[in-house]
Amino acid sequence: MKHFLRYLLLLFIAMAVFESCNHKQESIRPTIEKITQSVFASGTVKSGNQYEVYAKASGIIKNILVKEGELVKKGQVIIELSNAAPSLNYENAKLLENYSSDNANQEKLSQANSEVELAKSKLDNESSLLERQKKLWASEIGTKNDLDLRELAYKNASNLYNASNLKLNDLKKQIALQSKQSKNSAAISSNLLNDFKVISEIDGRVYGISKLAGEMATPQLPIAIIGNANEFYVEMQVDEYDISKMSAGQKVYITMDSYKDKVFEAVVTKIYPLMNLKLKSFKVDATFTNKPDNLFPNISAQANIVIQVKEKAMIIPRSYLIDNEYVYLKNKEKRKVKVGLMDYEKVEILSGISVNDELVKSIQ
Repeated sequence: MKHFLRYLLLLFIAMAVFESCNHKQESIRPTIEKITQSVFASGTVKSGNQYEVYAKASGIIKNILVKEGELVKKGQVIIELSNAAPSLNYENAKLLENYSSDNANQEKLSQANSEVELAKSKLDNESSLLERQKKLWASEIGTKNDLDLRELAYKNASNLYNASNLKLNDLKKQIALQSKQSKNSAAISSNLLNDFKVISEIDGRVYGISKLAGEMATPQLPIAIIGNANEFYVEMQVDEYDISKMSAGQKVYITMDSYKDKVFEAVVTKIYPLMNLKLKSFKVDATFTNKPDNLFPNISAQANIVIQVKEKAMIIPRSYLIDNEYVYLKNKEKRKVKVGLMDYEKVEILSGISVNDELVKSIQ
């Protein structure tokens, strides 16, 4: 019996010691170290000048002249659409342009010029005959009727010359007008025909083609994605609560699922002033200052945008901060503190405690 009581006593003492150890709280003291306050944002990698390619006109895709991943030059045709009507219109316009040119109307111009030269020759001849008749009349040779007939012949020759000149000038104007109109018509037809050629607007890389040959292309749906081959940035979505803290030039640390355990640096380069009402966020761009060797558009990214850095700050874990303004001392005192910078794990204490104070998470 005595042995049994002794056993119970020892068991009770062991349980009491164990319970005491369980209730013993871990304490910490503030430390002096560096703290960085940052804003988290999700983002997407974009290539420089990345844009969606649209056809200017509707048509069946006849030829796809590039492959995904291929480099292209500005103005290079990447896709051709098939449409018979614009081609016929262009051919007709070119025929009309050729028909309306000076060369095509050379026979008409030559004939009109010949008529002017013939009328001029006749006018010169009639002018000489009239002068001769006037001299004869002055010498009292010939009759007044002869002089009148010569004056009438000269007048008719002059009228004929003026009429042939007018006809030539009218013909030139008509040809010039028809030529200009036909050239304009050909240019318009050529532009319309060019609408069936999809070209690259930049020097870059084809990152995606969403259509196949034989499918319909329309101006309403994108058919390809083109962007810069070497320049990349991160398009971030920053919560409206944090947008007032953003400014150009802030350092950004980028992580990506495709490059695990690696951190890349960027800087904020553009802040868009219009909030996305659906997402309640603002678009912010950050350009890489060091980037992976291989990057591709539309890769998801996570960003920490550095708002402020303090090299020497009094720091405690955030788990020891109560209601964002109190801490518990080891002696069970609840003390009010003033906080400064904070990140996801640590918080700066500006006043209320010192580095010699011991803190606990809660009071037992």
